[in-house]
Amino acid sequence: MPYSHAPQLSVPEPSAAAADIRLIVTDMDGTLLDDDKRVPRGLWEVLARLRERGVLFSPASGRQYATLAREFAEVADGMVFIAENGTYVVRDGAEVSSDPMAPGVVEDVVAAVRRLAADGVDVGAVVCGKRSAYVERADEAFLAEVARYYVRHEVVEDVTAVDDDVIKVALFDFGPAERTTAPALARFADSHQVVVSGEHWVDVMNRTANKGAALRRLQRDLGVTPAQTMVFGDYLNDLEMLDAADWSFAMANAHPEVVRRARHLAPSNNDNGVLKTVVRLLDLPVSGL
Repeated sequence: MPYSHAPQLSVPEPSAAAADIRLIVTDMDGTLLDDDKRVPRGLWEVLARLRERGVLFSPASGRQYATLAREFAEVADGMVFIAENGTYVVRDGAEVSSDPMAPGVVEDVVAAVRRLAADGVDVGAVVCGKRSAYVERADEAFLAEVARYYVRHEVVEDVTAVDDDVIKVALFDFGPAERTTAPALARFADSHQVVVSGEHWVDVMNRTANKGAALRRLQRDLGVTPAQTMVFGDYLNDLEMLDAADWSFAMANAHPEVVRRARHLAPSNNDNGVLKTVVRLLDLPVSGL
């Protein structure tokens, strides 16, 4: 979702410090992908150049692991996927970390969504397990939105009865989620995270789970410092991740709070801002960007 603050872009120049970057982490929607959800021109060439340099590239998204793995299938070897807003991290098909929710909390969140729907709010819950996502709502419009982010999903009679480790409950609101659905879930914020992850999405997760926590654990596992980490984001679910990197970039189209939190600004997602910034800062031999 674009914002009208029109920030002055501030992209640092290539330097010895930038040359020491070892880990690049980027959000997907509104950040790496353009508004039509397309991967940017030059992505595969840039990823090849980064691999040659020994730089690990990691997508970090509210999207499902299966969805991310499909998007990057041809280059997935060795790549770390920070999926489901940090609640599920996978490398080469093996779990690196996860943060499952207690079944009782899942039931309470789903009950709250059902009450919202009964009161006329055009909303539905997506219960996100490690193996699949699960929904009760089966209309075409809702399932089309679910399929964008959850390539592996099932329609079930009762999402609270699935046999899977639930790592997140996502809510899709056809209206403005930040003004409608999120306030209705405020009571869960005392014990859990209630994160507006997009114009129409709200995620409920354990308090210990976010992209930033997943990134910090990954940094420890890899022996990579914040000074060696570059991060890109555009929305509120990216804030903690930006805090974990010295090279933190908000996109020109980012939410105003993300712009305030990041150290630098990158061109917008529709202007291929992630790749342009990476190529410039790391002085990569890539043409046409």
